[in-house]
Amino acid sequence: MITPTTLKAVLLDVDGTLLDSNDAHARSWVEVLERHGHECSYSQVRALIGKGGDKLLPELIGIGPGERAFTEISDERTDLFLRRYLPGLSATRGARSLLEWMLANGLVLVVATSAGDELGALLKQAGLADLIEVAATSDDAEKSKPDADIVQAALAKAGIEAHQAIMLGDTPYDIQAASAAGVGTVVLRCGGWWKDADLAGAIGIYDDPADLLSRWPL
Repeated sequence: MITPTTLKAVLLDVDGTLLDSNDAHARSWVEVLERHGHECSYSQVRALIGKGGDKLLPELIGIGPGERAFTEISDERTDLFLRRYLPGLSATRGARSLLEWMLANGLVLVVATSAGDELGALLKQAGLADLIEVAATSDDAEKSKPDADIVQAALAKAGIEAHQAIMLGDTPYDIQAASAAGVGTVVLRCGGWWKDADLAGAIGIYDDPADLLSRWPL
C-alpha cells in the first residue's frame, strides 16, 4: 500500500502523460506504413499507441525486430514524427506544475518510457527537460510496455523497491507494465483513454496532471 511515508519515487511515462503526443504518433505511423504499402487505419494504430515499435509493428503488419523492413519503417517514422509533428505539440495541462510540486516534496522523478533516442526532444518540447535527471527507455529494456522491463529498469536506476514507487501513465499498457513489476499506477485520461473501464487496475484515475495535483494526496 502506498502511503506518504513509503512513497519515494514517481515513474513517469511521457507520451500522452506529460506531452500531448499520442494522436501525432498514430498519424505518423499511419503515414509511413502507407508509404511502405501497408494500409492501416488510424483507429487501428491509435489503439496501440503506448506500446513500443517492437510490439506495434508485429501486431499491425507482422514485421518484427531484426527484419530490415522493421528498421526502415521505424527509423522513417521517428524522423517524420520529430520533423513534422513534434514542433507543434504542447505539454499536457499542469504537467510542469505537477512535477515541480513532486520535486519540492522530495519525490524522485524517473522517466519510464518506450521512447528511445527521441526522449530528449520530447522532454524539451514539453518544457520539462530540466526537471528530469533519471530515465529508463527502450534502450534499457529487451521488451517494451506492456512487458515490465522498462519499469524494472526505472526502479533499478532509481535504486528503489517497487512498493516505494508509483507509475504515472495514460494507457492500459502503462498499468499492465507497472503491475507486472509490482508497482501501482496512477493514470491520466488525457492520453485518450477516457473510459474508466479501459483503465482497470489503476489505483487512481484523473483527467490530467492539473487534476491530479489539485486532488493530491492520492
